Amino acid sequence: MMELTAMMKKSGFLGFVLISVGIILAYFGTRLVNLTSFPIFTDEAIYIRWSQIGSRDAAWRFISLVDGKQPLYTWIAMVLMRFVSDPVLAGRLVSVLAGFGSLVGMFFLGREVFKSIRIGVIASLFYLISPFALVYDRMALYDSLVAMFSIWNLYGAILLVRNVRLDIALVFGITLGLGMLNKSSGFLSLYMVPLTLFLFDWKRAGIIRRLGGWALCVLVAVLISQGLYSVLRLSPLFGVIAQKNAIFVYPFAEWLKHPTNFFIGNIRGMFDWLINYLTWPVWIAALLPIFTFWRQPREKLLLYFWWFAPFVVLALFARVLYPRFILFMAMPLLILAAVVADGILKKYGRTIFGFFVIGIMIIPSIWTDYLLIKNPVYAPIAEADRGQYMNDWPSGWGVREVKDFLLKESAWGKLVVYTDGTFGLLPYGLEMYLVDLPNIEIHGIWPVPANPSPDVLNSVNKYPTYLVLNQLEDAPKGWNLTLLATYYKGLRKDRSLRFYKVALPRSLLP
Repeated sequence: MMELTAMMKKSGFLGFVLISVGIILAYFGTRLVNLTSFPIFTDEAIYIRWSQIGSRDAAWRFISLVDGKQPLYTWIAMVLMRFVSDPVLAGRLVSVLAGFGSLVGMFFLGREVFKSIRIGVIASLFYLISPFALVYDRMALYDSLVAMFSIWNLYGAILLVRNVRLDIALVFGITLGLGMLNKSSGFLSLYMVPLTLFLFDWKRAGIIRRLGGWALCVLVAVLISQGLYSVLRLSPLFGVIAQKNAIFVYPFAEWLKHPTNFFIGNIRGMFDWLINYLTWPVWIAALLPIFTFWRQPREKLLLYFWWFAPFVVLALFARVLYPRFILFMAMPLLILAAVVADGILKKYGRTIFGFFVIGIMIIPSIWTDYLLIKNPVYAPIAEADRGQYMNDWPSGWGVREVKDFLLKESAWGKLVVYTDGTFGLLPYGLEMYLVDLPNIEIHGIWPVPANPSPDVLNSVNKYPTYLVLNQLEDAPKGWNLTLLATYYKGLRKDRSLRFYKVALPRSLLP
């Protein structure tokens, strides 16, 4: 009998190892395949270019603070750029690695909250196939890191409230601080720590002593996190963070003048994005634990609050909203959906009905994932993201082709290229590849004048000169331009990047 038990345990462990390896291989497969084929997005170009500059000059390690952005993402990208020559690949690998941290974190969080290894595994599987996670794990943006730290911060907070220990508080303080060094939304994990008291053991003896010990440990974690965040005060640009936050979120004094004016519109849009990215079956599954609240009610309540509290706060205070801002909020919902999937597997096992229900839950996500990897312009993601990343001017269709053309032409001698923009997709999308080449000179100009400036005329007289237009819909009439190529934005024919050869205006020709 003992030998049979040992064999079963060994078989279960082997199965867990095989499933884990399969999930890890599937993760890197879905995140790395065609990783650089997706067009670069405006914000990606900014963050990658910052990282590139900082990796070469220590004086610019805090360069992201110029625009009020915390620097952790760029710091990691700076390190990867020492080993990866393609800057877009290096920038996106930061998110791939962060997503892997989230994948592992979802297992530990699901296991810890519900004391179930199987729920942990299923939570990781839901993260693996989530279109929301897939999109941002493949982009050079801050948000995959935000999600990762949110997951691990919740895990650390739960461990601390269940096991009041100083070592947990020390590690928890580090993850809190790193999350804050990445983005201001990292502070939300700190503000929501009191919610974990749902899981505090209120029935055990010595409640005052234990509660006091927890409060002291939380204080230690807070001090560590603020110590790490204070590194940013070394830069004179530290104050720009607050100025930037005020662009995206209403300051409290201003919010009081219109406390609910934008709430309904914001929260409708946020729910639309959330459901679209989670898919309807996963969204419904995430809500079903409400109807079984008598089973582990405190655990479920904590996860719902960890999602809903920041969700409502963002809807109330947000001045500018994008779907990526709610990515980290969706993580608790994936764990709640995993609880439902676990219940289905327990009750129906390998029956046809069980396979049918699980299939309904995961097939829409898998289909969207397939399109995102193979043909992203047709992927049914949130419309706001389709516009930004594929179908409107922030999307970088054509940037790589223009770069390749300029690189080839520079082999014949010096050339000059002008772009309609001094910050963002242009000129950064070209600079990150070409700025170090002595034969290529890149100049961003904004606004583009109706007639070429003396500097442009001087370039045309000396070298082959080009103009790249991305934001302007019509070419300036006073320029003598020859259209070389047009690159449409995704499925739209009214938005494009246009590449021109510049000649002297006809009035100046002999």
